[in-house]
Amino acid sequence: MELLLGPFALLLAAWSCCGGSSPPAFRHRLVHGSSGRSSCKPLPSSMGLCRGVGYSEMRLPNLLGHDSVKEALQQAASWVPLLTKQCHRDTQKFLCSLFAPVCLSELEQPVLPCRALCEAVRGGCTPVMAAFGFPWPEMLNCSRFPQGSELCIPPAGPEDRPEPRREDAVCAACLGRGHGEEEFLENVCTQDFALKMSIKSLSGVGGDLKVVLESKSRTLYRQDGWSEEDRKGPVLWLPGGGACSCEELGGPGSVVLAMGRRVAGRLVLSWVWRWRRGEKELRKFSRAVRKLQC
Repeated sequence: MELLLGPFALLLAAWSCCGGSSPPAFRHRLVHGSSGRSSCKPLPSSMGLCRGVGYSEMRLPNLLGHDSVKEALQQAASWVPLLTKQCHRDTQKFLCSLFAPVCLSELEQPVLPCRALCEAVRGGCTPVMAAFGFPWPEMLNCSRFPQGSELCIPPAGPEDRPEPRREDAVCAACLGRGHGEEEFLENVCTQDFALKMSIKSLSGVGGDLKVVLESKSRTLYRQDGWSEEDRKGPVLWLPGGGACSCEELGGPGSVVLAMGRRVAGRLVLSWVWRWRRGEKELRKFSRAVRKLQC
């Protein structure tokens, strides 16, 4: 039997575009039950991961074995940045069912997420996580969760809420940045590729955005793992780009700085920033990039 919950809002937290160690939460194992007595606790307003989740009490220990609100808060914070990636509309629902499971007075144990919910979120978020060097953690192995025939939290149905319109959501790789040049220099060594490019065309393919470059108007700063075909005519991809906007890409003829990773054979963008200064400043910036010792 599936447990239906209310609507869940995406949080607008910033996720560092690259680098960093594995989040602390990745080290925890999934706990289906606890030898100690479980209890209901107020869901703290400071738990950003579950802000606006639709209920006010959580059960502890949670499904990751956290016995205290303080521990759950600390570990949940590592996952907040994933929400801004908008990789799946049920990301918050799934993660909160683990870190802050809803407390129902009729039940003595937390309600697990359905396997279908886990699989849906995994399908949407695994490519995004991989682009930043994070695998889907073993603690979230979807085979550990129950089928829909048992009491569990299901994925949202198509009638629950509409997908955000393109103009309402900004692609995570394209979020506005006040210091684009500095961010590029700080993070270029952590990415598989980095370049200055001039855009030839933009087109939607299966919900993603395909970015074709002008072959003679690009400067490659990093190209780890690029094939000869990539070098001759690179095609970049913005996952989920069909459901979000990216003003930083501009349009044909725009000059853009970009970074990303190779994921499942594709060159996936993780950071883009449109160049708004002159050619002289661009040459100076390129010299600064080439001086880096990656």
